[in-house]
Amino acid sequence: MADLIYLAVIFLILALVFFIMGMRGIAGFTMEIAKWFVIIFVVVAVITFLL
Repeated sequence: MADLIYLAVIFLILALVFFIMGMRGIAGFTMEIAKWFVIIFVVVAVITFLL
């Protein structure tokens, strides 16, 4: 489960690097991937805590 947060942080860093380099389309795409990893992490964490 910690791998999801690790991947989200990696994609967030990549998004920031792409944004600084001026590649806003790729930055937006990697930010969306990071957002989905965080959402999946939260859902899995809530299910784990409930069970």
